[in-house]
Amino acid sequence: MPNIQILEQAMPVAPIRIAALAGCRELAQEVDRKLVKFRKELVARKEMSIIPQGYSADTFLVECECPRFGTGEGKGYIKESVRGADLFIMVDVTNYSLTYTVCGHENHMSPDNHYQDLKRIISASTGKAHRINVIMPFLYEGRQHRRSKRESLDCALMLKELSSMGVSNIITFDAHDPRVQNSIPLNGFDNYFPTYQFLKALVRSVPDFQVDNKHLMIISPDEGAMSRAVYFSNILGVDMGMFYKRRDYSIIVDGKNPIVAHEFLGDSVEGKDVIIIDDMISSGESMLDVAKQLKKRKAKRVLICTTYALFTDGLGKFDKYYEEGLIDKVITTNLNYRLPELLTKPYYVEANMSKYLASIMDIINHDVSVEKVRSSNDKIMNLMKTVNP
Repeated sequence: MPNIQILEQAMPVAPIRIAALAGCRELAQEVDRKLVKFRKELVARKEMSIIPQGYSADTFLVECECPRFGTGEGKGYIKESVRGADLFIMVDVTNYSLTYTVCGHENHMSPDNHYQDLKRIISASTGKAHRINVIMPFLYEGRQHRRSKRESLDCALMLKELSSMGVSNIITFDAHDPRVQNSIPLNGFDNYFPTYQFLKALVRSVPDFQVDNKHLMIISPDEGAMSRAVYFSNILGVDMGMFYKRRDYSIIVDGKNPIVAHEFLGDSVEGKDVIIIDDMISSGESMLDVAKQLKKRKAKRVLICTTYALFTDGLGKFDKYYEEGLIDKVITTNLNYRLPELLTKPYYVEANMSKYLASIMDIINHDVSVEKVRSSNDKIMNLMKTVNP
């Protein structure tokens, strides 16, 4: 178990309980299994004569739901006591597969609906939990994180609202812009990255994967992903390149200025594997255009690593690009809802985050430093020894 030496010397702040909203139950069940295993290993290692109440159990999940009336109104309902618990509420705001009925009409759950259900479950705990932590892998309205004109600041407003409702910690992954945490400077806001999980998935799924300047290059698809690409390239010791987007600022299409072209800055990619790193695939248009540009520059294999697989326009274009040899692998995490057919695609590889998330929750519950789980440098270095012995 990771970080077991730290946990041996600490006690939990309160019994841990996990309340998973409907759209996040599959991930929560995986995390719960890992956490149960961690705790049983720790109890056996400590050889405790007295085990704190609720420290080790067969499950840490609590039953909860958000039923709706015929009008579409809803309520939050926690079916068992959470008094005195260190409550972790898990929500996936991108899971549109869930539906509800409004006056006989079927509606798909939107991020707004999931966020409202999150507040209902917080309200249902009625202030009796010892501490409330929210695990929101895809940060609600994270793409609307700054104001450039007369615009709403939805993400900052959400963080302040959760803070005022008594949430102590907000745990997210690969936030679009983590500086949004400045809206709640006195509250806990932890932003984690799946770097190690990406590399582990690449090593396992890509034959003859070599990590050196002759065989590999990291690519940032735009300016926003630069920090991710810089970290990736530094820790692997390989070169980095980037594309920047030329946009038409005279018009707005689907809420944004359309991209006119992608311009490349960096060394030659000829004959090299390239890893395109970003936080999400939304429609995928810009990612696919970058892949095409790299193939034109004679890149060997195009490997896409992105935390969230949204695929808002479906998988058709990705299937076509794979068949034409323009992309080779798409690696994403299991932190959000993914199209069932995506999991069957020959180019798809999952970077499983359940063990990492369970470790994060365990560390926070013991109220010790999260830096040991935030930094994956040592694990990455050990992994690289198996690639470049």
